[in-house]
Amino acid sequence: MKVLLANPRGFCAGVNRAISIVHQALERFSPPVYVLHEIVHNTHVLEELRDRGAIFVEELEEIPTGAVAIFSAHGVSKAVARQAENLGLRTIDATCPLVSKVHRRMIRLYNQGYDVLVIGHKGHPEVEGTCGQVEGNVQVISKAAEVGGLQVRDPEKVGYVTQTTLSVDDTEEMLDALRMQFPLISEPERTDICYATTNRQKAVRRLADQVDLILIVGSKNSSNSNRLREVAELRQTTAHLIDDASEINPDWLQGVHTVGISAGASAPEHLVTGVIEWLNEQGPVSVEEMEGEEEHISFLVPDFEEGA
Repeated sequence: MKVLLANPRGFCAGVNRAISIVHQALERFSPPVYVLHEIVHNTHVLEELRDRGAIFVEELEEIPTGAVAIFSAHGVSKAVARQAENLGLRTIDATCPLVSKVHRRMIRLYNQGYDVLVIGHKGHPEVEGTCGQVEGNVQVISKAAEVGGLQVRDPEKVGYVTQTTLSVDDTEEMLDALRMQFPLISEPERTDICYATTNRQKAVRRLADQVDLILIVGSKNSSNSNRLREVAELRQTTAHLIDDASEINPDWLQGVHTVGISAGASAPEHLVTGVIEWLNEQGPVSVEEMEGEEEHISFLVPDFEEGA
């Protein structure tokens, strides 16, 4: 059997930064360190951090006064940040800088009097954090069919931002509908969908044309991992989203000669290695890495001496 590895895959700069923040906070302040929501959406990463002393909570009230509280890579609303301050928590912001960029555009549009639309998945932590950057009414749209029902104050003063982990294909369909409905809509100079999401989807598109089956390594609640599976399926290639090799069903390999593997932006590379090892146990495999976009982006970790 042949194994073809998508490139790029796995950790992005924002995820690396967020995980580094938790590790360094644990070293700097000693356990326990509290994290509001999952720092990134990957069960293995979370388990490793729990073992080191991180405690993940869903409500700020669960965190003792004076404790260190880290905001996840998905970002939080201004109301949550104020609440943390009122509760006397020592906060560290692990919001991905690319999400923070979306927040800044959101605030700028709102302050200029625009009706702001957020393209994204309702209820996703990133979308909730983005909507919560302003006090006014913000509308979230998740599919092109919802565009026709939008009510705005001035059709000539509408702008949008997007969740950073969306499907490029699905987003373009929504944008086409928005441009028809609001010809003067304010658009970002560059897409809000982050470089890592875009690059990984491009790689899976190429991969899908060369394999019989694709395995996407990533957790079920990871938006960008789910989008990779969908990209493969849009190319009529069978794809499965798995947390690790233990979730592979041997029946999937019936009649399969070439397996493609990719990983979501929050999935560590050792899980990909584990999938290859599992496949090799079923019979000898040859492994080939695709050519792909080189990623050199990295983000600084904040200075905890000043921040917390």
